[in-house]
Amino acid sequence: MWWTSYVQDRMAANEQVNEMSIQGLFSELDGLEQEAKDRASGVDTEGELTALTKDFLGKKGRVQQVLRGIGSMEPEDRPRVGARANEIKAILEALFAARLADLEQQTEDRDLAKRKLDLTLPGRVPTCGVAHPIHAIRVEMEGIFSRMGFDVARGPQAEEDFFNFEALNFPPDHPARDMQDTLVIEGGRLLRTHTSPVQVRTMLGYELPIRIIAPGAVYRRDDDITHSPMFYQIEGLHIDKGVTLAHLKGVLTHFAQELFGDGTGVRLRPSFFPFTEPSVEVDIACIFCHGDGCRVCSRTGWLEILGAGMVDPNVLRDCGVDPEVWSGWAFGVGVERVAMLKYGIKDIRLFYESDQRFLSQFQR
Repeated sequence: MWWTSYVQDRMAANEQVNEMSIQGLFSELDGLEQEAKDRASGVDTEGELTALTKDFLGKKGRVQQVLRGIGSMEPEDRPRVGARANEIKAILEALFAARLADLEQQTEDRDLAKRKLDLTLPGRVPTCGVAHPIHAIRVEMEGIFSRMGFDVARGPQAEEDFFNFEALNFPPDHPARDMQDTLVIEGGRLLRTHTSPVQVRTMLGYELPIRIIAPGAVYRRDDDITHSPMFYQIEGLHIDKGVTLAHLKGVLTHFAQELFGDGTGVRLRPSFFPFTEPSVEVDIACIFCHGDGCRVCSRTGWLEILGAGMVDPNVLRDCGVDPEVWSGWAFGVGVERVAMLKYGIKDIRLFYESDQRFLSQFQR
């Protein structure tokens, strides 16, 4: 019996020692919590707070050092100490996060205090981009023809001689080629001088009837106040059975009145183009003097705007279209020419100088 009593006494003594050890760890953790609160309140910079956080919660921090004592405890006692340690870690993490937020707010308040707000200064208006006048006019013109049932067709800017000249009734020795001021590039190709090659490609590649417009950049060796080495054209082509010059005038009259206003007059004058027969120059009543005669229209009351005509039978044959069955008309209008008339601009080069003082006038 004396042995049993001895063992019980020893176990009670060990339990008392363990409990004292656990309470000691708890006291140490509580002390760390209080010390962290005291030191955090005295921190003035984010750098100091970072160092303090590392001192308490880092891998080799003081809380971690306390936890190393758990390994020597009885297994059944470890959860109690571990739970308390995790509770202290959570408290310290929240403490340091709150202190960091305070420091950041103090820094922001100091920065704002240094700034002087002058309410008399004018506000800054953001600069808004605007469509380039050439682009805006081209889109407007395309929209007019699209509403009349024309499709938009496009083609390459570097063209073959066949599409740019030969298929359009420009033989190699034809003097009309001199009027085009062509820019030739390597490989026997050239920069297209008009968008008429798109008409040829359309007739060769699509079934009849055809009703298209062909907008795009073209190139000629010209450079003065009314000509540019690169400019934009919109050409139209309509091929069907029974198409006449009267249909052409009706379409162009509607186009002019949509673009320049109701009542704008249109007249056709005889002219020459190798790919149309008969050919006409198309004038509109002067939009500045309304036909009365002024300096802009040379006192005639009319302004030339585009060229047009019935597609030459030779062009139709070269493109595989029977001129005995089908007929058609075509026209070509310079986008810059229309923009200069509509906006009253005298020098085409202004469109390409990228001068913001000029371009900013076209806000819509």
